[in-house]
Amino acid sequence: MAKGRVLVVGGGRPEAEALAGALAGWGYEASLAKGSAEGVRRVGELLPALVIADASEARAADSHLLEELRTSHPEIPVLLFGAADAPASNAQTGAGEHILRHFDKSSDYDALRPAVERALGEAEARAVVRREALDGAKERGVFGELVGESEPMRQIYTLIEQVAPSSASVLITGESGTGKELVARTIHRLSPRSRAAFVPINCSAIPETLMESELFGHERGAFTGASSRRQGCFELADGGTLLLDEIAEMPPLLQAKLLRVLEERRVRRLGGAQEIPVDVRVLAATNRDPLEATHRGEFREDLLYRLNVITIELPPLRRRREDITVLARHLVAQLAERHGRPARTLSPAAVEALKSHHWPGNVRELRNVIERAVIICSGDTIERSHLAPYPLDQRARVRSEDTITLPVGTPLEEVERQMILRTLQKT
Repeated sequence: MAKGRVLVVGGGRPEAEALAGALAGWGYEASLAKGSAEGVRRVGELLPALVIADASEARAADSHLLEELRTSHPEIPVLLFGAADAPASNAQTGAGEHILRHFDKSSDYDALRPAVERALGEAEARAVVRREALDGAKERGVFGELVGESEPMRQIYTLIEQVAPSSASVLITGESGTGKELVARTIHRLSPRSRAAFVPINCSAIPETLMESELFGHERGAFTGASSRRQGCFELADGGTLLLDEIAEMPPLLQAKLLRVLEERRVRRLGGAQEIPVDVRVLAATNRDPLEATHRGEFREDLLYRLNVITIELPPLRRRREDITVLARHLVAQLAERHGRPARTLSPAAVEALKSHHWPGNVRELRNVIERAVIICSGDTIERSHLAPYPLDQRARVRSEDTITLPVGTPLEEVERQMILRTLQKT
C-alpha cells in the first residue's frame, strides 16, 4: 500500500523523472507534472500529501504554483529542489526544505528521503490537531459557525466534513433563517481554499439589470454609469469560494450564462473582449424546492444538475427543538459580549417560553428575540419577562393556527377543504 501521494513538478527535466522514480521505489504514489501550469491543475485534481517542485520552475515570473499552494492548499507541504547556487528563501516560497537537484549521487537521495518523511509527518500531525479540535467542538454542539447537538445537525456536520476538502459544488436547501450561509462559510473555512476569499451574493436582492455585472464584472463604458472597470464576484472569489444565495431567483437568461462559466471556468466582463480564467468553488443556496422550480420552468434543469453535486438540507428549528436551549445560550453569550451587556444565562421559565414557540423564522428569529432580551436585561439572568411581548403572546396564536374547529355533522369533503385551506394559509 502506498505511503502517500506526492506530486513532482519539474518542467520535464530528467531529474524530476528520476525523483518520481525514487519516490515510487520508497513506497509513495508519485505523479509527475511537466510545468507549473500543469502542476496547479494537478494539485486541484490529485490533492497530494506533498509537492516537490523544481525551484527555478516554481519561482518563474509566470508561475502561480507557490501562490496557489499558499492560498488554496495551505495544508500541503512543499519541498523545492534546484541547483546548489539557487536562492532558497523558505519565508518567501512557503517551502519547508530546499533540496539539491543533482540526484546522480546516492547522498542526495539520502538527504531527500528523510526530508520527505519529515514534511509528511509534520503535515499529518497538524491535521490530527485540527481534527481533534474539530471533534472537541462538535462534542460541545459547535461546528464552525453552526450550533446544535441534535442528531440532524450532527449528520450535517459529518456531511460538511466529507465535502469540505473537495472542490465539488454543493447545493444548500432549507427555509429562510435556518443558517444556509453559515453552512457555506463553514465549508469554506474547512476547505483548502480557506485562506482565499469567501464571496456571498444574494441573487434575490440585486436588480436583474445589475446581476450580470455583479457576477461577471464590467469594463468602463459598458453601460450608462459604468465609469470604471469593475471586477465581478467570480474574479473576487478567484482561488476561493463563491456562494450564490437564493439561486432559484436568478433570471433564466443569466442562468444560461452562469452554466457556461461553470463549465468553462472563464468569465467575460460586460463590454469586454477577453475571457478571464477563474478558479472558484461554487456553493448555491435556496429556500425553495429546486425540483419544483425546474418543473415550473423557473430553474434550468442542467444548471441544477451542475450545482447539485452534493445536497445539504437544513431542518427548520421546530424539527430540532432540542437545539433551542443550546442555541439560545450560545446567542446570549455572543450578543452580550457584542453589546457589552451583563446577561450571561437564561432562567428556566425563559427557556420554557423559547421551547414552546413555533419559530417560523427559525434561527434568525430566535437570534432577534435573544438580542432584544440581552439589550433590555439589566442583570445577569434573562427572565421570561424580558422576552415579552414576543414570543410569549405568539403561543396562543400558534395553537389556534395548529387547530381547526368544525361543527358536528360537517361533510367529509368540507372538512378536507377547510384543512387544505388552513394548511395553505399557515404555510
